[in-house]
Amino acid sequence: MVMTRSGSAAPKEHGSSLPVLAGVTIVTGIVAGLGGMGLALLLHAIQHIAFGYDMYQPHGAESFLQGVSDAAPFRRVVVLGVCGLVAGLGWWSVRRFCRPLVSISQAVEAHDDHRMPVVATICHALLQIVTVALGSPLGREVAPRELAAVCAGKIAQFAHLTSQESRVLVASAAGAGLAAVYNVPVGGMLFTLEVLLGTFRFSAVLPAMATSGIASMIAWIGLGDATQYHFSQQTISVSLVAWSLVMGPLLGMAAFAFSRGAAAARRHAPQDWRMIVLCLVHFVLLGTLAIPYPELLGNGRGPIQLSFYDALSPNLAAVLFLLKFFFVIASLRVGAAGGLLTPSLALGAMLATMSAGLWNLALPPIEPASLAIIGAGAFLASSLNMPVTALVLAFEFTHFAHDFFYPLLFAVAGSYATYTLLARRGVRIG
Repeated sequence: MVMTRSGSAAPKEHGSSLPVLAGVTIVTGIVAGLGGMGLALLLHAIQHIAFGYDMYQPHGAESFLQGVSDAAPFRRVVVLGVCGLVAGLGWWSVRRFCRPLVSISQAVEAHDDHRMPVVATICHALLQIVTVALGSPLGREVAPRELAAVCAGKIAQFAHLTSQESRVLVASAAGAGLAAVYNVPVGGMLFTLEVLLGTFRFSAVLPAMATSGIASMIAWIGLGDATQYHFSQQTISVSLVAWSLVMGPLLGMAAFAFSRGAAAARRHAPQDWRMIVLCLVHFVLLGTLAIPYPELLGNGRGPIQLSFYDALSPNLAAVLFLLKFFFVIASLRVGAAGGLLTPSLALGAMLATMSAGLWNLALPPIEPASLAIIGAGAFLASSLNMPVTALVLAFEFTHFAHDFFYPLLFAVAGSYATYTLLARRGVRIG
């Protein structure tokens, strides 16, 4: 047996048998589903305890936004202060006492030196869930992806998979974690293929499809088979299509600024004791602003749902867009961690709702809810550099009528083309 420098067995050069590959794929899907379900239930439980609502129904009918709005103003500030302490002390401890974190993208490269450390990754994932539950404006989707990926790495190592097989399994597990927590099996599969692997080869499609499907169904045990967002179905019009063509490039510009700003914030985040102080100050400020604007707390699910219900005015959407944009990037800058998927959806929906006020003054009016779903998908497509996955996620999140694919396609095309043009010209932010 060939040994690596670390003393572990090197992956086999010949391919594994079909029964082995089928077995590890099934096990990985089950693990990803259980992990995603467990993390989602933990998040809901902490939310209800922290803000004191719906205590006996951890995933009951009362929304997080409603619970935060009903909580006393002082309680919001205190909970966000606790969030700041947990974030600062937690991530400082992970960086101080644990092995260096390895991202999913690095792990997918399948090098021995890029294996995800188990303890550090689990702590990192749990900190994301706890802080988002306490009101952090970042997303929760990275945690289940990381937990599933680190488990898949161990499964691949135990089964002595080849480097390429391990790479595919880890990426498939990450996509399955996303699929489980949001009930988006096709979106999870496409995330694996488009974002992590960059290929649609059959050898990658099959495990990505199987793990995401299995994980989603396993997560039904605790989370149910529910649509993430309720969307009041609208009809398309010439005005809506025209808006999509006009707003697509503008959404791409905003998404480019957000993506580059978030990347710069991560690069310049402190790694030492300053993180503790900065996180505390930052999250107390967020809690203070949550007194007049409770919609700021959490990953952005509340504002998204309001915009899909036509319950968000253009003026309020403008204020929330600017504040959300700032606090997401600032949270990364002070050292907190989390995803950008739901925040991107929220920013796109709010930006689209803002535009409705101007568009409807001079042109044939459009229901703001129609603009919100298209804006959310187009912003997400560019901000996370995944146009195909974003199209499918927008559908799986809402189950909108298939006619909406036409304006959504136009908006995504304009947004992503603009984003790509800015990226190729080397425009830098931060």
